Amino acid sequence: MKNKNLTYYFLILLAVSFFSCKKEGEYHSITDKIEAESKPYHGKLTSDELLAGSELMEITEGKHTFLILERKGQIKSFACIECHSKPVTQMKSLDGQKAHWDIKMNHANSEIINCATCHNGKDMNNLNSLTGKNIDFNLSYKLCAQCHSSQFEDWKGGAHGKKVAGWAPPRASMTCVNCHNPHSPGYETRWPVQFNTQKGIERKEGLDH
Repeated sequence: MKNKNLTYYFLILLAVSFFSCKKEGEYHSITDKIEAESKPYHGKLTSDELLAGSELMEITEGKHTFLILERKGQIKSFACIECHSKPVTQMKSLDGQKAHWDIKMNHANSEIINCATCHNGKDMNNLNSLTGKNIDFNLSYKLCAQCHSSQFEDWKGGAHGKKVAGWAPPRASMTCVNCHNPHSPGYETRWPVQFNTQKGIERKEGLDH
Protein backbone atom coordinates (compact mmCIF):
# COMPACT_ATOMS: atom_id res chain seq x y z
CA MET A 1 0.00 0.00 0.00
CA LYS A 2 2.82 2.32 0.92
CA ASN A 3 4.60 1.65 -2.37
CA LYS A 4 1.36 2.30 -4.28
CA ASN A 5 0.98 5.69 -2.62
CA LEU A 6 4.57 6.62 -3.46
CA THR A 7 4.04 5.60 -7.08
CA TYR A 8 0.80 7.60 -7.20
CA TYR A 9 2.46 10.76 -5.83
CA PHE A 10 5.39 10.31 -8.19
CA LEU A 11 3.07 10.11 -11.21
CA ILE A 12 1.21 13.26 -10.08
CA LEU A 13 4.52 15.12 -9.65
CA LEU A 14 5.67 13.97 -13.07
CA ALA A 15 2.41 15.14 -14.66
CA VAL A 16 2.60 18.53 -12.95
CA SER A 17 6.18 18.94 -14.08
CA PHE A 18 5.28 18.00 -17.63
CA PHE A 19 2.35 20.40 -17.93
CA SER A 20 4.10 23.23 -16.10
CA CYS A 21 7.13 23.19 -18.38
CA LYS A 22 8.00 26.58 -19.76
CA LYS A 23 5.69 27.88 -22.43
CA GLU A 24 6.67 30.78 -24.63
CA GLY A 25 7.34 33.78 -22.43
CA GLU A 26 6.92 31.80 -19.18
CA TYR A 27 9.61 30.57 -16.80
CA HIS A 28 9.82 28.41 -13.67
CA SER A 29 11.61 31.16 -11.74
CA ILE A 30 12.93 34.68 -12.03
CA THR A 31 16.45 33.23 -12.35
CA ASP A 32 15.40 31.22 -15.41
CA LYS A 33 13.91 34.35 -16.94
CA ILE A 34 17.07 36.42 -16.31
CA GLU A 35 19.30 33.75 -17.82
CA ALA A 36 17.05 33.25 -20.84
CA GLU A 37 16.47 36.90 -21.68
CA SER A 38 19.79 38.44 -20.66
CA LYS A 39 21.78 39.96 -23.46
CA PRO A 40 25.60 40.13 -23.45
CA TYR A 41 26.55 43.31 -21.57
CA HIS A 42 29.77 44.06 -23.44
CA GLY A 43 28.38 43.05 -26.79
CA LYS A 44 26.54 46.32 -27.43
CA LEU A 45 27.97 48.83 -24.97
CA THR A 46 30.78 50.76 -26.64
CA SER A 47 32.56 54.11 -26.38
CA ASP A 48 33.13 54.38 -30.15
CA GLU A 49 30.46 57.04 -30.62
CA LEU A 50 31.74 59.11 -27.67
CA LEU A 51 35.31 58.93 -28.96
CA ALA A 52 34.41 60.12 -32.45
CA GLY A 53 36.34 63.28 -33.28
CA SER A 54 39.10 62.65 -30.71
CA GLU A 55 42.65 62.33 -31.99
CA LEU A 56 43.71 59.01 -30.47
CA MET A 57 46.66 56.69 -30.77
CA GLU A 58 47.06 53.10 -29.58
CA ILE A 59 49.82 52.18 -27.14
CA THR A 60 50.90 48.97 -25.44
CA GLU A 61 52.54 49.04 -22.03
CA GLY A 62 53.27 45.58 -20.64
CA LYS A 63 50.07 43.54 -20.88
CA HIS A 64 47.89 46.63 -21.34
CA THR A 65 46.86 47.93 -24.77
CA PHE A 66 44.64 51.01 -24.92
CA LEU A 67 44.17 54.42 -26.56
CA ILE A 68 45.55 57.78 -25.46
CA LEU A 69 45.01 61.32 -26.71
CA GLU A 70 47.43 62.58 -29.34
CA ARG A 71 49.50 65.36 -27.74
CA LYS A 72 51.59 67.20 -30.33
CA GLY A 73 48.55 68.57 -32.15
CA GLN A 74 47.43 70.21 -28.87
CA ILE A 75 50.72 72.09 -28.29
CA LYS A 76 50.29 75.53 -29.82
CA SER A 77 54.05 76.12 -30.23
CA PHE A 78 54.92 72.74 -31.75
CA ALA A 79 57.14 72.04 -33.67
CA CYS A 80 59.74 73.48 -31.30
CA ILE A 81 62.54 73.59 -33.90
CA GLU A 82 60.67 76.34 -35.72
CA CYS A 83 62.23 78.61 -33.08
CA HIS A 84 64.86 76.33 -31.56
CA SER A 85 66.94 76.12 -34.71
CA LYS A 86 70.20 76.11 -32.76
CA PRO A 87 71.33 75.19 -29.22
CA VAL A 88 69.68 77.12 -26.37
CA THR A 89 73.02 78.60 -25.28
CA GLN A 90 73.35 80.31 -28.68
CA MET A 91 69.82 81.65 -28.90
CA LYS A 92 69.01 85.29 -28.25
CA SER A 93 65.67 87.04 -28.27
CA LEU A 94 65.31 89.55 -31.10
CA ASP A 95 63.01 91.82 -29.09
CA GLY A 96 64.67 91.31 -25.70
CA GLN A 97 61.72 89.41 -24.27
CA LYS A 98 62.04 86.05 -22.58
CA ALA A 99 60.44 83.12 -24.38
CA HIS A 100 57.94 80.98 -22.48
CA TRP A 101 57.58 83.82 -20.00
CA ASP A 102 54.32 82.37 -18.64
CA ILE A 103 55.86 79.08 -17.48
CA LYS A 104 56.39 78.84 -13.73
CA MET A 105 58.55 75.92 -12.66
CA ASN A 106 57.27 74.24 -9.53
CA HIS A 107 58.13 70.58 -9.95
CA ALA A 108 60.32 69.13 -7.19
CA ASN A 109 63.41 70.87 -5.80
CA SER A 110 65.25 73.11 -8.28
CA GLU A 111 68.48 71.32 -7.35
CA ILE A 112 66.95 68.04 -8.57
CA ILE A 113 65.01 69.11 -11.63
CA ASN A 114 65.21 71.96 -14.14
CA CYS A 115 64.27 72.56 -17.77
CA ALA A 116 67.13 70.43 -19.12
CA THR A 117 65.99 67.45 -17.03
CA CYS A 118 63.09 66.88 -19.42
CA HIS A 119 63.94 68.94 -22.52
CA ASN A 120 66.70 68.02 -24.92
CA GLY A 121 68.61 71.20 -25.74
CA LYS A 122 70.00 69.60 -28.91
CA ASP A 123 66.66 68.32 -30.14
CA MET A 124 63.77 70.37 -28.78
CA ASN A 125 61.23 68.43 -30.82
CA ASN A 126 61.66 65.57 -28.38
CA LEU A 127 61.69 65.19 -24.62
CA ASN A 128 64.77 63.92 -22.83
CA SER A 129 64.89 60.81 -20.60
CA LEU A 130 67.11 60.61 -17.51
CA THR A 131 69.49 58.46 -19.55
CA GLY A 132 69.63 60.99 -22.40
CA LYS A 133 67.32 59.17 -24.81
CA ASN A 134 64.65 60.90 -26.89
CA ILE A 135 60.99 60.57 -25.85
CA ASP A 136 58.28 61.61 -28.28
CA PHE A 137 55.94 64.34 -26.98
CA ASN A 138 53.00 62.04 -27.70
CA LEU A 139 54.50 59.54 -25.25
CA SER A 140 55.33 62.05 -22.51
CA TYR A 141 53.92 59.66 -19.88
CA LYS A 142 57.17 57.69 -20.28
CA LEU A 143 59.02 60.72 -18.92
CA CYS A 144 56.72 60.96 -15.89
CA ALA A 145 56.97 57.22 -15.25
CA GLN A 146 60.70 57.52 -14.51
CA CYS A 147 59.96 59.14 -11.13
CA HIS A 148 56.27 58.38 -10.61
CA SER A 149 56.42 54.61 -11.05
CA SER A 150 53.58 53.65 -8.70
CA GLN A 151 51.18 56.12 -10.34
CA PHE A 152 52.30 54.81 -13.73
CA GLU A 153 51.42 51.23 -12.80
CA ASP A 154 47.99 52.34 -11.57
CA TRP A 155 47.45 54.38 -14.73
CA LYS A 156 48.25 51.44 -17.02
CA GLY A 157 45.64 49.33 -15.27
CA GLY A 158 43.06 52.12 -15.34
CA ALA A 159 42.99 52.95 -11.60
CA HIS A 160 44.75 56.33 -11.88
CA GLY A 161 43.65 59.13 -14.17
CA LYS A 162 40.53 59.82 -16.19
CA LYS A 163 38.97 58.20 -19.21
CA VAL A 164 38.37 60.13 -22.42
CA ALA A 165 34.81 58.76 -22.67
CA GLY A 166 33.93 55.97 -20.25
CA TRP A 167 34.79 52.46 -19.12
CA ALA A 168 33.15 50.73 -22.08
CA PRO A 169 35.57 49.42 -24.70
CA PRO A 170 37.54 50.66 -26.50
CA ARG A 171 39.34 52.07 -23.46
CA ALA A 172 40.83 55.52 -24.03
CA SER A 173 42.71 57.22 -21.20
CA MET A 174 44.01 60.70 -20.65
CA THR A 175 47.74 60.94 -20.06
CA CYS A 176 49.56 62.68 -17.20
CA VAL A 177 49.73 66.05 -18.98
CA ASN A 178 46.01 66.07 -19.76
CA CYS A 179 45.33 66.46 -16.02
CA HIS A 180 48.60 67.82 -14.61
CA ASN A 181 50.60 70.84 -15.71
CA PRO A 182 54.03 69.24 -16.26
CA HIS A 183 55.81 72.35 -14.98
CA SER A 184 53.62 72.63 -11.88
CA PRO A 185 51.84 69.28 -11.46
CA GLY A 186 50.47 69.73 -7.95
CA TYR A 187 46.89 70.88 -7.46
CA GLU A 188 46.25 74.03 -5.46
CA THR A 189 44.55 73.61 -2.09
CA ARG A 190 40.82 74.07 -2.40
CA TRP A 191 37.91 74.08 0.00
CA PRO A 192 35.66 71.03 -0.20
CA VAL A 193 32.33 71.59 -1.93
CA GLN A 194 29.96 73.29 0.50
CA PHE A 195 26.19 73.17 0.31
CA ASN A 196 25.92 75.42 3.36
CA THR A 197 25.62 78.83 1.67
CA GLN A 198 26.12 80.85 4.85
CA LYS A 199 29.36 79.00 5.65
CA GLY A 200 30.59 79.65 2.13
CA ILE A 201 29.89 83.39 2.48
CA GLU A 202 31.77 83.51 5.81
CA ARG A 203 34.79 81.77 4.29
CA LYS A 204 34.84 84.12 1.31
CA GLU A 205 34.61 87.19 3.56
CA GLY A 206 37.44 85.80 5.68
CA LEU A 207 39.66 85.36 2.60
CA ASP A 208 38.84 88.86 1.31
CA HIS A 209 39.94 90.61 4.55
